[in-house]
Amino acid sequence: MRTYERTHPWLTFSVDLSHAPAALWVMLGECQSKCEHIAGAPLRPETAESLHRLFLAKGALATTAIEGNTLTEEQVIEHLEGKLKLPPSQEYLAQEIDNIVTACNGIFEKVRTGRASPLTVESIKELNRTVLDKLDVAEDVIPGQVRTHRVTVARYRAVPPEDCEFLLGRFCDWLNGLSATVPAGMSIAYGILRAVLGHLYLAWIHPFGDGNGRTARLVEFQTLVSAGVPTPAAHLLSNHYNQTRSEYYRQLDTATRSGGEVVRFLVYAVTGLLDGLRSQLDQIRQQEWDVVWRNYVHERFGDRTTPSQVRRRHLVLDLSRQAGWVPISDLGQISTRIARAYATKTRKTLMRDINALEEMGLVARDGRRVRARKDIIRAFLPAKAATEQVPQEA
Repeated sequence: MRTYERTHPWLTFSVDLSHAPAALWVMLGECQSKCEHIAGAPLRPETAESLHRLFLAKGALATTAIEGNTLTEEQVIEHLEGKLKLPPSQEYLAQEIDNIVTACNGIFEKVRTGRASPLTVESIKELNRTVLDKLDVAEDVIPGQVRTHRVTVARYRAVPPEDCEFLLGRFCDWLNGLSATVPAGMSIAYGILRAVLGHLYLAWIHPFGDGNGRTARLVEFQTLVSAGVPTPAAHLLSNHYNQTRSEYYRQLDTATRSGGEVVRFLVYAVTGLLDGLRSQLDQIRQQEWDVVWRNYVHERFGDRTTPSQVRRRHLVLDLSRQAGWVPISDLGQISTRIARAYATKTRKTLMRDINALEEMGLVARDGRRVRARKDIIRAFLPAKAATEQVPQEA
């Protein structure tokens, strides 16, 4: 008998989900549907790049913030754009971010090019080596190598060091085996289950001297993208854990003290993932609405290219980027091109343009303020019973 079988008997590498609530399976189905929708949504290049950069920043920050990184989301985005300057005492914070970004990009590139291989002990060690690259670590910590000393995290005493290598091997065989038994058409739903279970088991094994949480979340990310989850969505679990950090640790502790009962942790993780997917899909839907609206505006103007028509088209398009009503006196400030267009015009010209746009049904006016009538495209939605509110312009 190995030592861990006495100290950690719940590490059986088997999961019984027969008593899982129906809500878990419903949420997994919705997660798969939303991932497929996100993956199939055509985005403008700048929107796609912005979405990728935003959630890469969120994911990298989340997985390091849980471990104490104090950078803000805005600072991480600045850093990824090469604009952030930190004092020497804080440069390690940016290095932690760089390590996660490097690992995520490497994982996705292998998946994208078909070079991804099944999870191995060596690949997990390599992830840990990347996590700790160029960071100061304790003397008894060697990045990418299994620990040789006992560790305790809060109240949790990790598995004995002599069993770590063995357990990592069993872990890889188990997780790879689960991927071979996925029902047809359910790769994403079952990928989510494997990702969360893998995260949980690696946290229990705690095989390295440092960086275990970050390594576990990278394995989770790898499992998700390998299952077909689009990259922006694959960062949402880490973001959920960070946003609910105290609950995250409580759920880990509960799963441990219950002798390896995983269902509650699964429900917690999948609930947060679904919330994140809904929010992400709302952002994508807003872009889709914007594309339809802009196409509609261009169709209304047709081929008319007189200076006044071009000016009016630009006015309504730039006005549509504003949230809600805009005072007529502020219209000249909504964009650079509008400022130039009306710099040599009188207020009479501006009012004439507003009247023309109002007659076309493209803007609404309320006294001395106006707004773009983007809500008009609601008429293009498929007919349905009014069971929920349709987003309206402020």
